[in-house]
Amino acid sequence: MKKITTINPATEEEIKSYNRFSAKEAKEKITKANEAYQTWKKTSFEERSKLMHKLAIIFEENKEEYAQLATQEMGKIIKQSRAEIEKCAKICRYYANNIKELLANKIVETEARKSYVTFQPLGVALAVMPWNFPFYQVIRFAAPAIMAGNTSVLKHASNVQGCAFALEEAFKKAGFPKGVFTNLNLESQDIKTIIKDKNIVAVTLTGSEPAGRSIAKIAGENLKKTVLELGGSDAYIILEDADLEKATDLATYGRLQNNGQTCIAAKRFIVLEEIYDNFLQLFTQKMKDAKMGAPTNEDVYYGPLARIDLRDELHKQVEKTVKQGGKLVLGGKIPDRKGAYYPATILADLKVGMTAFDEELFGPVASVIKAKNEKEAIELANSSNFGLGSGVITGDVQRGEKIALQLEAGNSFVNKLVVSDPRLPFGGIKNSGYGRELSSYGIREFVNTKSIWID
Repeated sequence: MKKITTINPATEEEIKSYNRFSAKEAKEKITKANEAYQTWKKTSFEERSKLMHKLAIIFEENKEEYAQLATQEMGKIIKQSRAEIEKCAKICRYYANNIKELLANKIVETEARKSYVTFQPLGVALAVMPWNFPFYQVIRFAAPAIMAGNTSVLKHASNVQGCAFALEEAFKKAGFPKGVFTNLNLESQDIKTIIKDKNIVAVTLTGSEPAGRSIAKIAGENLKKTVLELGGSDAYIILEDADLEKATDLATYGRLQNNGQTCIAAKRFIVLEEIYDNFLQLFTQKMKDAKMGAPTNEDVYYGPLARIDLRDELHKQVEKTVKQGGKLVLGGKIPDRKGAYYPATILADLKVGMTAFDEELFGPVASVIKAKNEKEAIELANSSNFGLGSGVITGDVQRGEKIALQLEAGNSFVNKLVVSDPRLPFGGIKNSGYGRELSSYGIREFVNTKSIWID
């Protein structure tokens, strides 16, 4: 029997080994999930809400245990792991409290005696999830999908299988029927077989652009609905009227949060030339002052990347950018210590075509770009294959809103870092994927939007 062993990225020590499922075992579990769906879809919103509230309580009661597990497996600093678990509880409660309104029938006035739109569950949905928010990413999908009456099977990242099985156990403890939520500890090569399974009706993936293309191709060939939330290279425009202290505080936190491994993290800072030098000087000092260390320490600002290979890949992107003419202002050297650590790094004087401008840098590396004026700043922000998040930092919120409306992204925030919120839809355009998660828009991705006509 094949096994997968999780590794602590801070110490490079083995944590635990887990037995891999064979494709046959996974298909058997999917069959069980479909059997569970036949009953689960008939339950009332009240029954589902009661269990979802219990799940929220379980997250709160086990917050420290789950947070320590996430930090151990993927290196997130412990304070942010705790916040992630708290957000899971928040998501559960949002859907538990609002499900009736979110999926209420919509009356449509026609010449019929009665006509309306209703939203019915589809069946078993497959979620292919990443390691960077090992609890939250899963709950962001599972809570609305399950509240809508679907059942879910999870293919989680190999390096966070402890979190994956903890999630499965949490659903069990909350009282959800067996098969409503199932973790499949599969190898990536088995995903194609799973998607083709007749009982899988839809697939959602949060991950890299190549992974998204692969999943979309397989799902498309088998006519399975997909939602993809892929990478990003979020641009933040810093206008000349911005408060530089606030702007650099946001930039530092935005680039180092979750050790720089967030799809919607601030990655490209497009600064108007009037304040470029001052911004860069202050930003450099704050990035330099940010403390890197063991993620279990309460006083560190950021920790290691999730894996050694990811750290090494990021370093190659930095080196390539410098060879292309980018200026290395800070960092850029692999530290001589155990663990997947990489220092806070700033690359400046970047242009379209350079690696740090065009590609997603998934780690604590910031790209700083000079713009002559507002018009060029918008053009530079939109000169990207990605379109997940974007932002504007300005002293004039009306001006900021006007610019935000011109940015080509699924999310545009003014004077605040992009965050996901259960009340608002979340997702991207371009190579950042398609479809939406969260809010009423997200929950309706995996339902049958059905027209009823009574003559």
